[in-house]
Amino acid sequence: QVQLVESGGGLVQAGDSMRLSCAASGRTSTIFRMAWFRQAPGKEREFVGAIRWTGSTIYYGDSVKGRFTVSRDSAQNTVDLQMNSLKPEDTAVYYCAAKGTGGTYNTAVSYNYWGQGTQVTVSS
Repeated sequence: QVQLVESGGGLVQAGDSMRLSCAASGRTSTIFRMAWFRQAPGKEREFVGAIRWTGSTIYYGDSVKGRFTVSRDSAQNTVDLQMNSLKPEDTAVYYCAAKGTGGTYNTAVSYNYWGQGTQVTVSS
């Protein structure tokens, strides 16, 4: 089993930056890829970004390219999401996810483990 705990959410203004962190514990040696998803009220869960556990091969969702950065801290067993130039439409609950295999990287159903989520609210 893998446990994931997100931290760093809160309320910011449009144009501000925020950093989220996801700490992984348990059988981390079985992790192949980690990802960030988000879900706004009344909407489907949306892919934000993904990174291989080794730190290579990073993917981003179209709506966040150029503004968000996913990174991995191997010493801390964390995956971070740096969010710049935040917009009100970025408001959502952000979830960290992990999977033990390759293949598709941007569909929520392909991930086995999930954190509890952290709220990010961007005011205009």
